Amino acid sequence: MEARLKDPYKSSRLLYIIEAALEYFIAIAVGTVYLAKITKQIGLSDSVTGILTSFVSLGCGFQIIAIFLAHKKPVKRWVTVFHVISQLLFSAMYFVPLLPISKAGQTILLIISLLLAQILHNAINSPKINWYMSLVDENKRGRFTANKEIVSLLGGMVFSFALGQVMDYFTESEKINTGFIICGVMLLFLTGLHTLTLVFAKEKPSEKGKGFKFREVISLFKDKTILKVILVFVFWNIASYITTSFMGAYQLNDLGFTTGYSSIIIIVGSLLRAVFSRPIGKFADKFSFCKMLYICFGIEALAFLVASIVAPSNGTYMFVVYYILYCVGCAGVNSSIINLIYDYVDYEKRTSALALVNTASGFAGFFATLAVSPLVEYIQGNGNKLFGFNLYAQQVLALISFVFVVLIIIYLATVISKLKKHQ
Repeated sequence: MEARLKDPYKSSRLLYIIEAALEYFIAIAVGTVYLAKITKQIGLSDSVTGILTSFVSLGCGFQIIAIFLAHKKPVKRWVTVFHVISQLLFSAMYFVPLLPISKAGQTILLIISLLLAQILHNAINSPKINWYMSLVDENKRGRFTANKEIVSLLGGMVFSFALGQVMDYFTESEKINTGFIICGVMLLFLTGLHTLTLVFAKEKPSEKGKGFKFREVISLFKDKTILKVILVFVFWNIASYITTSFMGAYQLNDLGFTTGYSSIIIIVGSLLRAVFSRPIGKFADKFSFCKMLYICFGIEALAFLVASIVAPSNGTYMFVVYYILYCVGCAGVNSSIINLIYDYVDYEKRTSALALVNTASGFAGFFATLAVSPLVEYIQGNGNKLFGFNLYAQQVLALISFVFVVLIIIYLATVISKLKKHQ
């Protein structure tokens, strides 16, 4: 009883770890290869599938809404409501191919469900993160976020494998609609569990926030530190999404992977990401998140370089190499957004700064994907050739991503490393 009084938020931190894992499971089910499975059933092209996949990034752009909501305390109530609506829409995506309407109608409903779900999810993301991270010791953020990610990844391995097996079984049995129903019901169940983690988690008492003032948002744009941090993740989202958005369709349509094999690749990548998460988190706590990113982005650069040579002739193993490297790099990159904000931004600006960073990088990732979609269609329409060379569109995109990641590393060394940390 006494220990509980000393740390009243211990159980809420545990719920945060569980909440993040359940949220990750849902993200797996509506992303990359699984989204490609739905779009293939409806009859959408690779370029359209890539754009829909990048809705994750576009949704991040709507985190600007969080700036308008940040003052509404407590955040727990409205964060929970928005999350439920968002995840119900994600679940609905699996039922869209079953509807007795035209393919055009199914496409419209899929786009509306996915986009609206991503907008709602991201509108509450920054306030939710700030709510939960306020319960974590400032000196243990690197290790805590690493532990949280490890649990998500290990659980995600099991979930992804099970989901892949379900989809493959019903695809081979020519009962794909039954597979969609089972997956949709599974997401509804996860939505219920996720809601419980939000309901029972505690929120630190705080004074009612001030109402939104437009000049306060303008002041964020005048904060040079925030603007410099934003550029790191703007470049990263561009680098990441212009390649990863098209990889789900590449696996199914060109490399010939089953969803089961793709799920095994996800498992291998997730396992290694989990193994490296805690050591990378400890390194960041000891030496800084900026120095940690030198290593992680170096690994990401190598990952995209490997992706540039992945083809049907070698895809069975070279895609695995690419994905492993990508996941190991993400072990540090994914948590660095939160932690760079906490390193360099004043406490009262953190929620708004996090929203602004995710907004800018989110729109950047989506519009970058939109910009390269004509290139994908051109290369595929030209018999997978560019300038007379036999190249798949995803190989060309990976080379572009490699260049952007190299630019990020240079930017970290010349700009971010010289910023003064917030005390």
